[in-house]
Amino acid sequence: MEVNEMKLVLETAQDFKKSCEAIAVLVHEAEFNLNEAGLTLKATDPSQISMIDFELKKAAFKEFLVEKETRIGLDLDYLNQVMSRAKTDDELTIELTPGNTTLNLTFKGTSTRHFSVPLIDVSKGSVPNPKLEFQAEIKMETSILQDALKDAELISTHVSLGVEKDVFYVKAQSSKGKLSNETNKKEKQMHSFVAKEDCSSMFPLDYLKDMAKASKSDNLIELKLRKDAPLFLSYKIGEASISYFLAPRIESE
Repeated sequence: MEVNEMKLVLETAQDFKKSCEAIAVLVHEAEFNLNEAGLTLKATDPSQISMIDFELKKAAFKEFLVEKETRIGLDLDYLNQVMSRAKTDDELTIELTPGNTTLNLTFKGTSTRHFSVPLIDVSKGSVPNPKLEFQAEIKMETSILQDALKDAELISTHVSLGVEKDVFYVKAQSSKGKLSNETNKKEKQMHSFVAKEDCSSMFPLDYLKDMAKASKSDNLIELKLRKDAPLFLSYKIGEASISYFLAPRIESE
């Protein structure tokens, strides 16, 4: 097998650790793609109703050696378990072994620890982003969405996200009762609110919770909505960009 030299060094492992958590909540197996621009991953979850798009640009790395474009198939649940062992101040080195059969992860802190993670074949072809013209685009602190989803969890397994006039809302309804959580665009935790028209869509609550989980409560999150269409949700973890698409639940008439 042709040997492809690859070495990546991150000054701190924490952001990649949190990124792996954000990916693994939805996707169990996927390919990382390495090229001269950086490290990326794009994949859909097994049910095909959500998609994640991860990017960590070359500039984020202390050292970035990639001889040619490389695809690395991994069991993300296991990778997440390994990354969970990273300590706050650990430096992270990522290398391919000769023969390109395993990925070596080295945590360097008080102790130096080496893990080898087997590569797997998960070729599934390219995953295109949905092409949508959104009716509302909001930038807010993550706590607004996280708190609303915790409220909704008491009521239902599905929630409606929407905008009406100057308000972003999360609503839920079931035999247990109703929830309406509203945040006006003038609140200081709302950083941007652009709505061409009122719109609303219903989504599975557990997916939304998983998507927002890795974002800190005071971190800025971007949410884009369109009536009865997939939502777009994105945020940063350090230098890493995490974006999700989630298909809506369309209620029959």
